[in-house]
Amino acid sequence: MPHPIASDEALVRRALVVAADATKTGDVPIGAVVVDAAGRELAVACNAREALGDPTAHAEVLALRAAASVVGEWRLSGCTLAVTVEPCTMCAGAIGLARVDRVVFGAWEPKTGAVGSLWDVLRDRRLAHRPEVIGGVLAKESVALMEAFFRGHR
Repeated sequence: MPHPIASDEALVRRALVVAADATKTGDVPIGAVVVDAAGRELAVACNAREALGDPTAHAEVLALRAAASVVGEWRLSGCTLAVTVEPCTMCAGAIGLARVDRVVFGAWEPKTGAVGSLWDVLRDRRLAHRPEVIGGVLAKESVALMEAFFRGHR
């Protein structure tokens, strides 16, 4: 088992490293990491929509699936998911359904963000499970990665 990841900043930094892999397949560079309550890495993933031809292959969904496989069940109670960009509505729904306790992300996404920007799916009082959400961690680095990718694709 890998050594624990110590801080929210370290989690997003790890997700940024993973995100860079997405560019190899022409995918938007978003990376995600799931750690358990002790901070041990369970899973990582980057966007793979282009690579897999799958509209649901967002980094968060892939990382949650992989973490559930490691844990042996779909409930990821006690876990933290860190991602380089604010999750969309699909990913926010998956995060809530997985019962993740904390979400840490880098860049805010005003066009599609669903945990505080455009919507706030994860903290809706009507839901039974509402994880802690911490946004803007290493935001400059996360934005820079996205901007560099889109500059090269326009």
